[in-house]
Parts: sequence; structure tokens; C-alpha cells
Amino acid sequence: MDTRRTRGTGPDLAAVAGLLADGTRASFCMALLDGRAWTATELARHAGVAASTATEHLNALVRGNLLAEERQGRHRYVRLSDPHVAELIESLAALAPGRPRPAASLSADGRRKALSHARTCYDHLAGTLGVAITDAMTGRGLLDWERGLQLTGDGTAWLGGLGIAVPAGNRRPAVRPCLDWTERRPHLAGAVGAALCRHAFDSGWIVPVGTTRAVTVTAAGREALHDHLGLSEEHPADP
Repeated sequence: MDTRRTRGTGPDLAAVAGLLADGTRASFCMALLDGRAWTATELARHAGVAASTATEHLNALVRGNLLAEERQGRHRYVRLSDPHVAELIESLAALAPGRPRPAASLSADGRRKALSHARTCYDHLAGTLGVAITDAMTGRGLLDWERGLQLTGDGTAWLGGLGIAVPAGNRRPAVRPCLDWTERRPHLAGAVGAALCRHAFDSGWIVPVGTTRAVTVTAAGREALHDHLGLSEEHPADP
């Protein structure tokens, strides 16, 4: 094979890898997995860098189509450009080697455990809870993995019973596995994963923990997850 001829064809994966190879840019993308739009100042404070440095990195991520920017008056906000980017970041985080944990305060350790237990990944549920829901849906025949992840007919009917319509005619796949970076196993993403997450928030099954991506399951949520998926009421992340 003539590598010189093929090197310049096809997607430029190296360009995307180069954008995420910088620790500050990677930190920005991880923070933006909460699905919100952030200002450059907020991201600079989060990463511990100067505002001018943050702006340079954000401009590079916007040019590379990993981030999209929105302007409201004099304020500039950035967010992940679409759900595919969010799923890419989460999957890469699951493949990344772990770092030695520095001595942390009790509050920092609590935040880490809360994120690991249940959190949003852009617009769907992740962590131990997200994986448990995915496993329970699989065990009940609502999801099928035999030929790649698919929503079954029973799954469509189950969602309908919750009042969730399966999105149609969308470029985004209905269901898609997203490798969980704390559990190292897949949780449910795609349009159905997003709709199920919205339903959980709207129905009061889960509530956010402060301003982080962590969520906690309410008493109503524990009861609903037990009734609809057989998850333990005491520990809803366990099937």
C-alpha cells in the first residue's frame, strides 16, 4: 500500500486527537459534560488557568467543531457542539489511565463518590445508576445487544407506558451505548437515553446535587425505579 497516497485521505483523526491531547482543553470538555453552557471565565477558574489562556484553548476547540459558542450581549458561552462529542469525551475518559488520587478533603471525596454513583453525561444518565438502569432494561428484554444495541418492541411499549415517545426522524440514533468512565461498562445514550433522563427529572425521580453533574434519587424515584425496572428501593443502583 502506498502510505503517502492514503495519508491525506479520509477523516483527520490526528487533528481531533491533538485538540484533546492538551490537559487544559481536556479539562474544559470534561466540565462541559454537564450539558450547560459555560463562560470562558468559569472554565478558566475551573481549570486554574489565566482567562487569556482559556480563550486561546476555547477558540481552538470551537474551530475544531468540538465546542459551539453562543453570545448573549457581551457574554460568550461555550458548550459541547452535539451529543456525539459528549459520548466521545465520556468514552475516551473510560479508556484513559487513572491518576493517583491526592489526599482529599471529606467534601471532595463526597463529591467524587456522588459523581461515581449517579450523574448526567451531557443529557443522559451515567454512573452506577445509569449502568444499573441499562442492565435492568436489558434483563427485561427492553434492550437487545445481539446485533448491536437496539430498542425492542417491548422497550417501545414500556417507554410509551411512561409517556415517553421514541423520537423519530432524528439524525441521532434512538439508542446508543456510551462507555461509562467510572464503571468501565456501557450505559444507555442516544435519543431514548436523553428522553428517559428528562422524564426522570420532570417526574421528580432524580434531583441535581448542587451545581455538579451528580444527581440523587428521591423517594419517589426509588419507588418508580423499583416498580418499573425492579431496582432495589434501598439501593436503586443495584438490580
